[in-house]
Amino acid sequence: MAAKKWKSDSELFKLMRKRLFTAVVGDVMDHMGLRRQFLPPQIQPLDTAMVVAGRAMPVLEADYFTFSDETSQTEVGKRPFGLMLEALDDLRTDEVYVAFGGSPKYAMWGELMSTRAAKLGAAGAVLNGYSRDTKGILALGFPTFSFGRYAQDQGYRGKVIDFRVPIEIEGVSIRPGDIVFGDLDGVLILPREAEEEAITRALEKVAGENAVRKAIEKGMSTVEAFRKFGVM
Repeated sequence: MAAKKWKSDSELFKLMRKRLFTAVVGDVMDHMGLRRQFLPPQIQPLDTAMVVAGRAMPVLEADYFTFSDETSQTEVGKRPFGLMLEALDDLRTDEVYVAFGGSPKYAMWGELMSTRAAKLGAAGAVLNGYSRDTKGILALGFPTFSFGRYAQDQGYRGKVIDFRVPIEIEGVSIRPGDIVFGDLDGVLILPREAEEEAITRALEKVAGENAVRKAIEKGMSTVEAFRKFGVM
């Protein structure tokens, strides 16, 4: 395997945003035996130009039916939004807020959260649910991936109950520090232990695909191109 082309996370994520796309990384992971790494297809960017690349900061949500309840048996139940504000403030440079849990009946993310996350240097937000304040988020340009636009607030409907804990979205495991990579074709999770091999192989595959494209443009058949380059 070729030597890796990055020396830090910031270099890695810049490289991914510039040269890679989710399809090629997903193809490479398939060949590595990692075949359940894409999040559900309904998780899409608010703008097709948005790309997210960073390390996962998983957030666990749950349905609640009061804004705050002093009779609750837990401190989380007594707090508006539960631990959401603490989770948001805990975001670090190049991290992605990845939220799961509760019913898809309210927005998990909005403009003020995007503003705070951007100030902290976070890379984006990926939600197994809805987002709101769409005009504000688009104006910020903060990479946000969700089920779509829905204004109903989570204040009286859901709370963050934990963060920086492993979560699972439709069979896809997401651990703190795993790479999150998303573009207009979807979002995938790249386990930390496989990232160097997967990214290196993906960069090689992109170079191969470029060679195939040029050969096809010059008239080579797809059968011949696949036989010669082993890429399609």
